[in-house]
Order: sequence, then structure tokens, then C-alpha cells
Amino acid sequence: MQTYQILWADDEIELLKPHILFLEKKGYQITPVNSGSDAVDKFQEDNYDAVFLDENMPGMSGLEVLNQLKALKPHIPVIMITKSEEEHIMEEAIGAKIADYLIKPLNPNQILLSVKKILDGKRLVNEKTNQQYQQDFRNISMAFGEVLNHSDWVDVYKKLIYWELEIEKTGSKDMYEVLEMQKAEANGNFASFIRDNYEYWLNNPDADKPILSHQLLRKNVFPLLSDVPLFLIVIDNLRYDQWKILEPIIAEFFNIEEESAYYSILPTTTAYARNSLFAGMMPLDIEKYSPEYWVGDDEEGLKNNFEKELLQKNLVKNKYQNLKMSYHKIIHNQQGKNLLDSFKNLLHNQLNAIVYNFVDMLSHARTDTEMIRELAPDEAAYRSLTKSWFLHSPLMELLKKIAATTPKCMVVITTDHGTIRTKEPYKIIGDRNTNTNLRYKQGKNLDYDKKHVLVAKRPESFMLPKTNVSTSYVFATQDSFFAYPNNYNHYVKYYKDTFQHGGISLEEMIIPFVILNPK
Repeated sequence: MQTYQILWADDEIELLKPHILFLEKKGYQITPVNSGSDAVDKFQEDNYDAVFLDENMPGMSGLEVLNQLKALKPHIPVIMITKSEEEHIMEEAIGAKIADYLIKPLNPNQILLSVKKILDGKRLVNEKTNQQYQQDFRNISMAFGEVLNHSDWVDVYKKLIYWELEIEKTGSKDMYEVLEMQKAEANGNFASFIRDNYEYWLNNPDADKPILSHQLLRKNVFPLLSDVPLFLIVIDNLRYDQWKILEPIIAEFFNIEEESAYYSILPTTTAYARNSLFAGMMPLDIEKYSPEYWVGDDEEGLKNNFEKELLQKNLVKNKYQNLKMSYHKIIHNQQGKNLLDSFKNLLHNQLNAIVYNFVDMLSHARTDTEMIRELAPDEAAYRSLTKSWFLHSPLMELLKKIAATTPKCMVVITTDHGTIRTKEPYKIIGDRNTNTNLRYKQGKNLDYDKKHVLVAKRPESFMLPKTNVSTSYVFATQDSFFAYPNNYNHYVKYYKDTFQHGGISLEEMIIPFVILNPK
């Protein structure tokens, strides 16, 4: 166990001898001083892990000493001790970033608790976290042997994300590797679940199934519409773990009324899942009933140029034809700033649909840009990069404005699909008309290993369009990606450990839906 050095400054330090002996018996080394000036001198001369500081000393006051200590070494925790219960002293001490605040007369266990919380807290939390995950590891693994439904899989995924974020805080590499293996096992079982159920969900109206992309607005968003403005914010590629990183920031301004998850349709791409979300239809029906708005994989042009039109048709279909709405797609930072400038105009609408493309750009940039590869080499860094962007984004400013608006507006945050970090290449052969996505392929005469894929030989049963009679879709599962035999090694090296979407995984398919109300 590490021996901690503590500096204790109090003009009545002799009276505190019993407390000092108590802490020394517990393994802490105490350096006592009886004035503020001595405390500053000692603090400069030696290294300490923490400081106990009396607030009311003759000469230099505790608050004055605190300011000097923080100026010298701001990272060293200072515990303020005082006889005074005056609120302004507490506020000044808290404002100066004290680690704890104790009021005399002191209790030995009270002091010990404060020290442990500050100096041993991280170690104790880490040990407890690892212990609790080890216990839950067995429960999660046992669940894989049971028959899980779509709601059970949401619970499993949320539990895995919870432990991933908790273990990440501990820095335990060994435990993180165990979790990674369990996530891989979960994704293997989830792929089998989707193979067994997805087609059935789409073709049986009475099937017990999750809310899918094309049902989300009708079931979860349109019922929220009223005379109060509703902001529907679709952050593309936003995985559930990324939402959990943003949640505490957003919770400063909003009450989280509902946090749930829905399932993205296949393929888990913007062209299919997001068009389906706004249209309220599966891709096959979009092609059939709104052919002017559908751009297939075999056609040139952007696949999501008609989201506003699809949303408008969806509103009319659901008897909201007179609803005042706006649609905005934010691809560049300046567009986000322009939207902020026109914020007052948005308050005249009952629905404001805002698509933020940042996370999608980030995932593709990570593939194409060496600098982004360096910044986001793993899941934790990818989450951190998302958080950093959000904190400095116009979206954060927009949410602050919404939160401060009277009367209060409602906000929905969701996404179209997630991404997975790809690791395992699988060879596939297709003709030159085969699409380029790494997680699904659509074409004719595709040649592949059938073991680790889901195949839609009849695309219409997956509610997907087909360009010719022999078109089929092949979806990658778990963390695999498709690679062509030509120049195979170069291709694999370039795309391995990049974040991709289009296939079947917990990360891509189980995605957040959140309802917020301003505080």
C-alpha cells in the first residue's frame, strides 16, 4: 500500500496530536505546522499528497493560504477545516476548489473518511468496480444461453456499455480485455438472433418486434407534437455509448424524460436507415411510392437529398398536413452557426427537424485521415473525440438556447444507426456494379463465405429494392468487413481498426432515443 504524505496546518496543532497519531497508525505520514506561512514554505520545499488547512489562523488566514497553495500546485487536494459554519466562507472555499470541508470538533473517523475518499477513493472504486463486473460477468454470460427477445438484447447491450464505461475509468487493461471478449461473444449471439428474427419481424404484422427505423416517428415522435415547438435532433452515427458520454453534459440543462433504444433497419447506413426514418417507410416502399426521392446503390448522386420531402409526405400521411415545420441538415460548422443566428424563427414552428452529420464525418475521416487515426485509435478515444466536438459545437449552443427559452420547448435526440470498429476481414467477390460499403454488399453473383454473414437472397422479404432479378444483399456480422481479393493485404491494412456501418452488430442496430425537457 502506498504511503501518503499529508501537510497539516493549524495554529492549535498540539491539540490535534491524537488525530495525527490515529492517522499515522493507519499508515499516513503527517507533517504538522502551526501557521499559514509555515504551510506555504513546507508546501514549496517538499511533495505532499494532500493538505489539511485550518481556516481561522492568526496572520495569514486559511483562505489566503489556500489561494497560494492552489497557485503553486493546483492539483494537490486541500481539505479545509474550520470552527465556522458561515455560508460565505464555505462558498469561498468551494470556489477555490477545495477537496473537502470539515467542521470542528473533529472526529477521527470523519478525518479518515475524508482522506480515504480523496487519496484512496480511486483505488477503492477501481477494486469495487472490477469485483462487481466479475460478478455480473457470469450473469451476462449465462444470459447468452437463454432465449432472449429484442428487449432483453437492449438490456444486455446497455449493461455491457455501463461496464465498459466504468472499467474505462479504472484504467484496468486486463479487465477491459475481458469485457472486449464478452462484447465479441455478445455480438456473435446477437447476429444469430437477428438471423433468426429480422425477416420474420418485417413480414408478420403481429410479431413481437422492436420499434424499427420506419416506425420511430409515427410511434415515438409524432405523439409529442403540440403547439409547443418540438426539436427533433438526429445526430447520425450516434452510438449508445457516445450518448452516455454526452448525457451528463446535457443533463445540466435538461431533465431526461425518457431514455430508450430502437433498432436500425438493415443495411445500417444513412441511405437506407435515415431515409426510412424520415419517410416512415421501408426502402422498398420508398422506391415504390416515392420513386422520385429514392436513389439506389446503382445510381449516381447523393442518397439523402430528399429527407425534407420524405418527412413532409410522412406528416401528411399521418394527418399533420397543416403542421408548421422546418428541416435543416448541418454538415459544416458554419451551417450550425447560421442556424443559431436564426433561432428565433424556429420557435414559430411546431416541429424543427435537425440532422447533424458530424459523427458520420468523424467516422469516415478516421478511415481517410492519418491524423484522425492517431486521435481515435480505440473506442475510448473515439468517445472522447465525440465529447470534445460536442462541447465546442454549435449544437451545444443550440441546446443551451432551447433550454433557456420560455415557454419551454421539447427536444428529442436520436440517430439513424451506429458504427462498429472493424477487425476481421472476409473475402468477397462481386462485379464492378457491386456497392462499395464495407459492411454490406448488394449485387448479383456475389461469392462469399456463408459462415459469418446474413444473406438476403430475396431482397423484397427484407423490404429492400433490387436492381435486377438476381440481386441479393449480404450483411457482415460482428466486427468483420468485406475485402476484395485484388490487392487484399493493402485493403485489409487500410480498413482494419476503422469505424464502419452497414452490417449487423449491437453497436450499429441498437441505438438511442431520448426525450428531453428543459429544467
